[in-house]
Amino acid sequence: MDISVIVPLYNEEESLPELAQWIERVMDENGFSYEILFIDDGSTDRSWDVVNQLRKTNPRIGGVSFRRNYGKSPALNTGFQRAKGDVVITMDADLQDSPDEIPELYRMIKEDGYDLVSGWKQKRYDPLSKTLPTKLFNATARRVSGIKLHDFNCGLKAYRNKVVKHIEVYGDMHRYIPYLAKNAGFKKIGEKVVHHQARKYGKTKFGLDRFVNGYLDLMTLWFTGKFGAKPMHFFGLMGSLMFFIGLIAVIAVGAIKLYNMHSGNPYHLVTDSPYFYISLVTMILGTQLFLTGFLGELVVRNSSRRNEYEIEEELNPEKNVK
Repeated sequence: MDISVIVPLYNEEESLPELAQWIERVMDENGFSYEILFIDDGSTDRSWDVVNQLRKTNPRIGGVSFRRNYGKSPALNTGFQRAKGDVVITMDADLQDSPDEIPELYRMIKEDGYDLVSGWKQKRYDPLSKTLPTKLFNATARRVSGIKLHDFNCGLKAYRNKVVKHIEVYGDMHRYIPYLAKNAGFKKIGEKVVHHQARKYGKTKFGLDRFVNGYLDLMTLWFTGKFGAKPMHFFGLMGSLMFFIGLIAVIAVGAIKLYNMHSGNPYHLVTDSPYFYISLVTMILGTQLFLTGFLGELVVRNSSRRNEYEIEEELNPEKNVK
């Protein structure tokens, strides 16, 4: 099969028939073999009934309906697990993503050799309150991840099948799928300018809280990607530095008192100095950070996945060769 199209949706009953017909037309015009997977994320309208009606006219349509709303990441991950196409295309159900982009995205994966191609909505039809935070969000993501994409959160993306089978999208990590792919060893990540359309039906399902959550998720990905397998390298180093800084400060406080005593200068009890308590707190925090790193190492070393690696290709020697 050439293409799997995954469409996560939540309360999009009005747009689904038009979207399905649009995808079908593009696929038929280009001679692609395909499947369309609608992942209903606990819709409270008739979205799943519409999907069932669409399936009666096109058996290539399938999908999954969640009992309740879990979020876009679980919906995408569920679709990734079921996708059979050589190239996997994801797009939103609100008709803001154009299926006419599919042939070129497919070509970039198959002919140009990209592992992942992300859409870039260079001209957007969103309010300023959404576009400005989005630009800041993307700039931060580029800086932290090292991936030069203009639009990390664009729902229109294309993947080589093995990419979606080797990443796990959870929580709200759908915003950082390119970063997840990079951490999994897929380095050839490209970008394509795509057409963005104004929303035709319904209203947006996302609020400004996604930018706060997105920042926290980005920090999580950065830390796990850099120190997930070696937590002692972070916590141990920071803890050791804090402990020795506190230790030197305590010694300095004591040395100053001894010097004043020896010189006959007025002096106070060590416990009268605020620097003494700051030094003690620094040493305690350093010790706790060091122990956190130690406990993290114990967890990693006892993980059943500690020696699992992503293998790109393997050559086995032939048997019975003299």
